[in-house]
Amino acid sequence: MTTPTTIQAQFTALAIGATAKDMGISDTELFNRLKRLGLIKRLLIDCYDVLHTESISGVVWNIKEALKNWEAKMAKEGGEK
Repeated sequence: MTTPTTIQAQFTALAIGATAKDMGISDTELFNRLKRLGLIKRLLIDCYDVLHTESISGVVWNIKEALKNWEAKMAKEGGEK
């Protein structure tokens, strides 16, 4: 049986895989970077209703932009809290 949680997990895996491929890095590296910033929940899960209606290229763009912005914010603040 497919549940909403399963569908979100499948979307998250697809989004991470497509973004990692676009960035030329491993899925694991991207997953770890997103997890460190809390973006798996904050972006991919909490914004699922909006993101899943976009094209895969739109999802990839959103992930890359969020990652760039949050990593820059972390660097400016001097690292992790």
